[in-house]
Amino acid sequence: MTAIHGYIQPSRRPGELGIHSVDHFHFAVPDLTVAQNFYGEFGLDVGQRGNRLTLSTFAQPHVWGTIGEGPRKKLGYISFGAFEDDIERFSQRLQDMGIKRLDPPPGIDSNGLWFCDHNGILVEIKVAAKSSPDEKTRFGHQEAGPGQRGAPFRSTMPRTRPRRLSHVLMFTTDVRKAIEFYTRVLGMRLSDHSSDNIAFLHGIHGSDHHMIAFARSNAPGHHHFSWDVGSVDEIGAGAMHMLDKGFTKGWGLGRHVLGSNYFHYVQDPWGSFSEYSADIDYIPATCDWAAGDHPPDDSFYAWGPNVPEDFVHNYEA
Repeated sequence: MTAIHGYIQPSRRPGELGIHSVDHFHFAVPDLTVAQNFYGEFGLDVGQRGNRLTLSTFAQPHVWGTIGEGPRKKLGYISFGAFEDDIERFSQRLQDMGIKRLDPPPGIDSNGLWFCDHNGILVEIKVAAKSSPDEKTRFGHQEAGPGQRGAPFRSTMPRTRPRRLSHVLMFTTDVRKAIEFYTRVLGMRLSDHSSDNIAFLHGIHGSDHHMIAFARSNAPGHHHFSWDVGSVDEIGAGAMHMLDKGFTKGWGLGRHVLGSNYFHYVQDPWGSFSEYSADIDYIPATCDWAAGDHPPDDSFYAWGPNVPEDFVHNYEA
């Protein structure tokens, strides 16, 4: 029956306590119409739930993010998914570590565990289906043989539609405290870092090289959401579409070192970014990844255009 239905059991590292996915995020912006336009053009399926927008991909119905209105752009919370039989263990861990449990935000119907991280960012751990991948996701490259044309016609290139959320990068006032909190409390593992400047963390039950990352700043905040696509051509087509629609600021095409993914970032109307990402490294549940401390030249990008001056500016500070 498993073979007939194509069901794959979610990967799991037995006996260890850790979240398995970034389930969704929530943030506020001053104008939902502006957000609907940006994310719709970016290639996401933008819906509405009450007075909030929802962000999904066309590949699956999972809601990766919600957006509400507020006086300025500001991250509200990040919700992490866990296996059902781990929730009581997480509750006991919070109690043992003296971390105060909080009520859900007003209007949120949730029986998850709510608390603040080391920087005061609201975090939820809840029972959820595993939405992080259980294997390295497909990366396509069309190789043409002799006498064949390899490039697609621009006039027939399909719209770029991300397949899923890959990761979130956050600003933090203390990278080492971020590593300590998210490994000790949420059970994540350090993939790689560069001194006290940036760190990348993965889920122990099988995930991309990082499902969350932290960069040093003078205040907490959100830097970018990264969205997985299937090829470099899809990255390029998405970048060109956004440029045609007036979103001219960004960075790419390039390739990161830590994570190895090809990228192009598009700056959103509030100063943060959305990233088209392809071919990121994958860390299975059975792998003990050897985390390294890398010098700046070997921690950012292998090749690409010069970095925009405001790329690491924290507009939420």
